[in-house]
Amino acid sequence: MESLNIGVILNGVTGRMGTNQHLARSIMGIRAQGGIPTPDGKVIVPAPLLLGRNENKLKSLSAAHGGLPWSTDLDAVLSDPAYSIYFDTQTTLLRHESTVKAIAAAKHVYCEKPVATTVADALELYHRAEAKGVRHGVVQDKLWLPGLLKLRRLIDTGYFGRILAVRGDFGYWVFTGEDQPAQRPSWNYRKAEGGGIISDMLCHWRYVVDNLFGDVTAVSCLGVNHIPQRWDEQGKPYTADADDAAFATFQTKSGIICQFNSSWATRVRRDDLLTIQVDGTKASAVAGLRECFVQHDANTPKPVWNPDVPSPIDFKSGWERVPDNQPADNAFKAEWELFLKHVVLGTPFKWNLLEGAKGVQLAELGIESWQRRAWVDVPEIQ
Repeated sequence: MESLNIGVILNGVTGRMGTNQHLARSIMGIRAQGGIPTPDGKVIVPAPLLLGRNENKLKSLSAAHGGLPWSTDLDAVLSDPAYSIYFDTQTTLLRHESTVKAIAAAKHVYCEKPVATTVADALELYHRAEAKGVRHGVVQDKLWLPGLLKLRRLIDTGYFGRILAVRGDFGYWVFTGEDQPAQRPSWNYRKAEGGGIISDMLCHWRYVVDNLFGDVTAVSCLGVNHIPQRWDEQGKPYTADADDAAFATFQTKSGIICQFNSSWATRVRRDDLLTIQVDGTKASAVAGLRECFVQHDANTPKPVWNPDVPSPIDFKSGWERVPDNQPADNAFKAEWELFLKHVVLGTPFKWNLLEGAKGVQLAELGIESWQRRAWVDVPEIQ
């Protein structure tokens, strides 16, 4: 079987997300399965090069994955014709400049979100990529989560009747670093370094809502800085001045109201770290990262409000689990495979830099809504 090897520059891969989701579970996962089959009997095999700023981390990561090539010189690797794809998973503040260079070097580009810190910069990347004629994409991983794939299937089959409203609850307790190490890097909580949950999570909610429930047309958002002091990776206290919780409501073109709460300062007492409840005229569903539970109109109990006695209804028992009828791979890996096929075979790939710019737009307008304490319209990006 002929292998179609394609060189992939992985910039910023020494970070938590880059190492675990993009290198180990996606790129190396694709290599471990023997590549991506093509219709003509060939296989697409990614050949990664690790790029970063810390030589020791790069050496260690390279050794852990069989001696992968690595470099700290962006300009040098961009000039190497053996690598036709540039992937960026650096901190947000560094992404724009590096990706501009990659596009100028005629590399196909694939980026983590947010693709930039401003809509203007995000749109610049899109227009540069289009003008250069390179293929481009942005990570929108939650669309391939097993729970959301089941939700998508329910929507497509008309299970809900008319969808009325959506409620998303996301987040968990991120330790401050004082008594035990935090699960997230300290830059996430510093404004000057691109931190903030609104800029992070509203990019996610934009593509989730757009793809499942209709284009977002307006936003109302309240941000909060619950924990103003945290401790960094060296155990030193710092001012955590970025928003660590956000409470947002979105209106969609289809008339569905979507509420999404996001917090790094909440303790989980729900089915999963992310749950999305969809209520329709005929049925409801609650989807998590992997599971999805449904309740049809015929199975819906008829409670009567009486706070003076224990409820006779076990509300959870009336929900049924959606079976795993279709296999689901790692969400990041699934999108990587689609992007690699897009580059090599020219197959469709709608999750491009323009879609990434829409996410940045919603985050920007969410912050404006918070500052103005008002609803803000979300105009269509041309």
